[in-house]
Amino acid sequence: MANDIAIKVENLSKYYKLGVINNGTLFRDIQSWWARKLGKEDPHAKLGSKYEPTAEGFWALKDLNFEIKKGDRVGIIGHNGAGKSTLLKLLSQITSPTEGSIKINGKIASLLEVGTGFHPEMTGRENIYMNGAILGMSHDEIDKKVNDIIEFSEIGEHIDTPVKRYSSGMYVRLAFAVAAHLDSDILIADEVLAVGDAAFQKKALGKMNELSSGEGRTVLFVSHNMAQVKNLCNKGIVLEKGRVVRQDDDINKCIDYYLGKNDDNTDVVTTSWKNDGSFRNESFCPQRLEILDENGDIVKSALDCEKTYRVHLNFDCQKKSNQDYWMNIYYEGTLLTTILPAQKEIELGNQSVYFDIPRGFLVQNAYIFSIGASIKNSAWIMQASNFVCSLTVVFKNNNEIRFESD
Repeated sequence: MANDIAIKVENLSKYYKLGVINNGTLFRDIQSWWARKLGKEDPHAKLGSKYEPTAEGFWALKDLNFEIKKGDRVGIIGHNGAGKSTLLKLLSQITSPTEGSIKINGKIASLLEVGTGFHPEMTGRENIYMNGAILGMSHDEIDKKVNDIIEFSEIGEHIDTPVKRYSSGMYVRLAFAVAAHLDSDILIADEVLAVGDAAFQKKALGKMNELSSGEGRTVLFVSHNMAQVKNLCNKGIVLEKGRVVRQDDDINKCIDYYLGKNDDNTDVVTTSWKNDGSFRNESFCPQRLEILDENGDIVKSALDCEKTYRVHLNFDCQKKSNQDYWMNIYYEGTLLTTILPAQKEIELGNQSVYFDIPRGFLVQNAYIFSIGASIKNSAWIMQASNFVCSLTVVFKNNNEIRFESD
């Protein structure tokens, strides 16, 4: 591998098996395994579930080939389920590939999920030293950087508190500060920056720019926020269903491809999001998300800031479990407001609810409308910040409108 290459990926593939047995005890797992072996019904199967013997697994990634040079800032973009997080876990050596090889020239610092690499019982300061030791740094080397890390994270008064007591925002602040300041050659960051507030996101993106431009570090960045990707990255890789469908030295071309633009730079207009089956949940499963005008018709022209609109959500509910659901509106990755539906009571079966967008509520800009849902005080069904079900809407006074389906 050439000296100017930081990462080289050849024929990389990752296969996951489906239908993993996990009934809580080894005895129950053996019972389930033996029943399936004999072709009988699983005695511990959940009510309504059905084992599909043909659905043995799937390729999360298949035949990836690319090179990343030292000092490159690469944005890895794609829809949910495209394989972005799986690729980062393979590059971070958290999991191993099924096929192919990864060659890495240098040390890697990863920021993949909130709390990754931190021991919850240890304090923030102790975790800084532990992460530095993992990267091969001596105690004296870490001593020289620890004050900069604490200052950047802005959680100095909590640095000697066990991190299990930290909020998600504090976790992200400290985790990014550790990854950015310790001696690594490659920085890998997933969507976790979405947890931080707008000011810290701007600060973190500026630091990553500084690391790449000033110190020559390689940065790999995954985000659904195209504004952040465009501001930080100079090159891009677009993933779709586990394969590289676009790789370019110009990040703008990758973003245009991801947003559905043709080679002649005209928008491909789609007016709704539809569930292709990749998202399933018996309590709340969105089927369609679309914007309606005052007459109840799907919008197919410009959105006028001086008119009212309704966001129509069609979904299935097969299990009633005291759900909450809402719509978040984001601008450049920052949550502006949360809107509750006009009709809140959920019944079983297929149904529709509506979110009202009042006249003059939004000014001329691009916004992401995203649906979130949860089982009250229990569990997430889907987090709106992950953009599982969303539209990117452009409010203008001309004849342009763009919807991005994630």
